[in-house]
Amino acid sequence: MGRSLVDTFRAKPGRSLRLSRCPTDVPKLYRNDADAEEQLQRQVARTSELQDVLYASDRYSLLLVFQAMDAAGKDGAIKHVMSGVNPLGCQVSSFKQPNPEELDHDFLWRTTLRLPERGRIGVFNRSYYEEVLVVRVHPQFLAAQRLPEDCVESRDFWEGRMRSIRDHEAHLHRNGTRILKFFLHVSREEQRRRFLD
Repeated sequence: MGRSLVDTFRAKPGRSLRLSRCPTDVPKLYRNDADAEEQLQRQVARTSELQDVLYASDRYSLLLVFQAMDAAGKDGAIKHVMSGVNPLGCQVSSFKQPNPEELDHDFLWRTTLRLPERGRIGVFNRSYYEEVLVVRVHPQFLAAQRLPEDCVESRDFWEGRMRSIRDHEAHLHRNGTRILKFFLHVSREEQRRRFLD
């Protein structure tokens, strides 16, 4: 995929993003099924080589964060992206509704426990971004966290959480964790069609 095509799908730091203006389809990057299979095998081999370098250097870790609307294909994307990776050097963590122990800690705690160590790849199937997406829409999830009222009622509560995420990711970067974030978006019509299928 050429650099300019990749930039089409990249969110620019500091700029607002409108999903309705973002492309949801990738142009065909192969001539036929045989060409697609050949490209896939080359990329799988390259991914495996790069994972060996990551492991051998033991200086960096890689964190892939996947967020998506329901039925957007997140699980399938993770499966395909990670198909060339040695499972011994990779850990996939899914984050569902927090359990009681997780609710007794700050909202970044449970994902921090699952961060990849140096030389490894971590995959987050959902993440701390749920705390500024789902929790904002479903106040009962925030209530379950039993935070002090003066914290929750603060005018900058949500901005504070977003700032905490930015600070957390900057901290990870300063300590050798490289983060790639993916948000898979489908239109409401496409989502409805997938649910019906």
